[in-house]
Amino acid sequence: MDEIGYNHRHDHNFCIDRPNGMNSWLMLIVKTPAHFRVDGKEIRTSAHSFIIYTPYTPQYYYPATNEYFDDWMHFFPDEKEQKLMEELDIPFNRPVNIADITDMSAMVRSMCFEHYSSNPFRQQSIDLYFQLLILKLSEKLRKKEDQHERPEGLYFEKLLWIRQSIYRWPSRNYSIDDMAKELSLSRSRFQHLYTETFGVSVNKDVISSRLNKAAELLKTTDLSVKEVGIRVGYDNTSYFVKLFGSIYGLTPLQFKQAEGK
Repeated sequence: MDEIGYNHRHDHNFCIDRPNGMNSWLMLIVKTPAHFRVDGKEIRTSAHSFIIYTPYTPQYYYPATNEYFDDWMHFFPDEKEQKLMEELDIPFNRPVNIADITDMSAMVRSMCFEHYSSNPFRQQSIDLYFQLLILKLSEKLRKKEDQHERPEGLYFEKLLWIRQSIYRWPSRNYSIDDMAKELSLSRSRFQHLYTETFGVSVNKDVISSRLNKAAELLKTTDLSVKEVGIRVGYDNTSYFVKLFGSIYGLTPLQFKQAEGK
């Protein structure tokens, strides 16, 4: 590993133009929409893309929006690493969209930490992370090929993470616009995919997660009804009481009394 960077930000004026490429390999994990020039043709990628440039290949890319974020690494793969990339059919010198780069970016972050650390086994750690990164990349490419007849399937892992987050942290303020943006989807498309995937709307899941947590708190704590409502994201106690009653058939106080708290 020669150089590495994690989550670098550039403004809309950013542009890389290297007609003769570089003597090293370059991997980019691109987190925002961007433009690439490949064989004289302009290619626009969405967020969550990657490209691996081989040595001395022309490099030209710039942001497609007001900001550009990426992870990057200049590296010199040994024979074993090159063979691994070839065996896994990793594409070179062209940008590829994938469903989610979150876990890959996390690996780059760890590699970056090791690279600039004084750890005695930092190079061995980086080599292992790199192999894992390539394996994970191949896994995502295979999954993309398997799901090519149903593009929405590419979003499943991210949708599942969002749903797990809703039930893990019910009190958070979940914005549909923010969740849709995370997947680079429109608001309506996100809602449609979520409902189609899980058989329930995202709004109903948010309500269910909050009321499930409320019922748990009412059973296991001495918190007041008002305090429970606030704990699960409802500052308006009257609204919380009405919503709880519509699902459980009892007011929170009645439920609490029935449970012996």
